[in-house]
Amino acid sequence: MVGIYVFEVEKNMFVCIIGGFLGSGKTTLLMKVAAQCKQRGMSAAILVNEMGEIGIDGATMKAEGYDAIELPDGCICCSLSGTLQNALKNIDRDIHPDILIIEPTGLALPHKVEELVHTSLIDSDYTVIIGIADATRFDELMKAKEEFFKRQLVNSEFILLTKSDIVSKEETERISKEIKNIYPKKDIIPVSSIKGTGLNEVYARLIK
Repeated sequence: MVGIYVFEVEKNMFVCIIGGFLGSGKTTLLMKVAAQCKQRGMSAAILVNEMGEIGIDGATMKAEGYDAIELPDGCICCSLSGTLQNALKNIDRDIHPDILIIEPTGLALPHKVEELVHTSLIDSDYTVIIGIADATRFDELMKAKEEFFKRQLVNSEFILLTKSDIVSKEETERISKEIKNIYPKKDIIPVSSIKGTGLNEVYARLIK
């Protein structure tokens, strides 16, 4: 991965991969980032391997003015790797947006998706992974799927603690500290996509 600032190289298509379990808030965050790009006059395309918990589909995304591509059931870093590579090449050739936001399935490892991006696009070094940790299910996932959960986050440029408005301030601080202990070099940013808390910091890291 290179830096986290998007438009230092004007002609490159920046690729943002949002990784996390189903229901962690990936789709909501994706739409917030895409909307922010649109407000700043930037074109955004969205490639989704699974629909998020708020039920946004490709038609809805297109109605919002985004080029949206849905991939069929399956994991894009495993059984659908060829499908993903073809989709990436088509997006680069036919659309070439300023930013492409990829939402993999909750069972995908984001760094595997990034590897496929690097083998598919000319500007393949211009990517960033955002890791998503759900504050409301952190303890549950750490207990049931700790190793996989850690592997999902390990290559993230920074980690967002979503739904921080639902848990208490003390819980937010405790979970942030636990994640920081695992990844001491990564910034942990509590956010609420519903209330907008922390999103300006996310935009500042992605849109220069």
